[in-house]
Amino acid sequence: MSTTNILIVEDESIIALDIQNSLVNAGYTVIAIATCAEEALDLTAQYVPNLVLMDIRLRGEIDGVETAEKIRREFNLPVVYLTAHADENTLQRAKITEPFGYILKPFEDRELITTIEIALSRHKAEGAIRLALEREKELNQLKSRFISVVSHEFRNPLNAILFSTELLERYDSELSAERKHGYLQRIKISVRRMSQLLNDVLTIGETESGNLPFDPQPIDLLQFCKDIIDELQLSQAMHCSIQFSHSHTNFLLLENSSSPCLDENLLRHILTNLLSNAVKYSQQGKNVELNLIYSNKDVVFRVQDCGIGIPISDRSRLFDSFYRASNVKTIPGTGLGLSIVKQCVDLHGGTIEVISEVEIGTTFIVTLPLKHYPLTYEENFSH
Repeated sequence: MSTTNILIVEDESIIALDIQNSLVNAGYTVIAIATCAEEALDLTAQYVPNLVLMDIRLRGEIDGVETAEKIRREFNLPVVYLTAHADENTLQRAKITEPFGYILKPFEDRELITTIEIALSRHKAEGAIRLALEREKELNQLKSRFISVVSHEFRNPLNAILFSTELLERYDSELSAERKHGYLQRIKISVRRMSQLLNDVLTIGETESGNLPFDPQPIDLLQFCKDIIDELQLSQAMHCSIQFSHSHTNFLLLENSSSPCLDENLLRHILTNLLSNAVKYSQQGKNVELNLIYSNKDVVFRVQDCGIGIPISDRSRLFDSFYRASNVKTIPGTGLGLSIVKQCVDLHGGTIEVISEVEIGTTFIVTLPLKHYPLTYEENFSH
């Protein structure tokens, strides 16, 4: 009870002090005593108590019922009425404010404490139910977006596969080797796209359930970044190139005596999604830049493009699952990539910053804290 803060609203000072004494003896903390509606609202805003004990008859133009209604509406706090009035009109007005208790004066301390504890328990239970309902609403919205996005994103590659296979089957003998190769490439790209979508959905499922593993191990960052770029250039129809650069000052330490420790799988998600997005939203012929900045404490990845940019109105929801910026138009995508990136960065205890201007480009800056592990003799020798 010692952590339960209570505000008393009572304009009779002797009664208020008597109530305060009873509450303190019972182990509660009385944060203040208000004597009118204005004072009660100010103190509620200042201290945000766990519960308010409210007298119905107060000095001034606003009585306890109106005050309780404002506290419920603006602060969502439980209010228990303490009053000597039990007439039908007062009871009906009080009921409208959905109070958590109604005690008639005079009352016993045991009655007051029991009412307070029931009110606190009820308020906690209602809060839990409200959170559960909000969570269910969010999940339903997420499910709806999932069905909409997945059905749309699957339909396009499936249609491409079906169209290509039908042409190959129907006109096999009439098609040149080059045309056949083109249709086969279209099929491969569509399959990869569907596979990536499934992987993204599975990863989002793991993050939502808290089951995405985090297993940091020593990693060769330079080679890892080069491998990621090579994989992207081989697996995707690249309409712009990725330029890789890194700071040189601290890499002598990295290459000769220690290896940074990161989760390779999560880092792959981070870089693959950021670089894929940068390429996808960039103009043809414009370069995408990946810059690696290494220090003893952290590693910074800067992914910069000259693409369509991100409107300011979209940035607050940029990392929400299935959310896409308003200016993507017909550019395909699921809205899962950045959500996955954010989860992977969070698991590393890192940060992600976005700098963007519409029609100019976007820069994502990912900072991940590092631990170092000594390299073996063989690893040092191989470098």
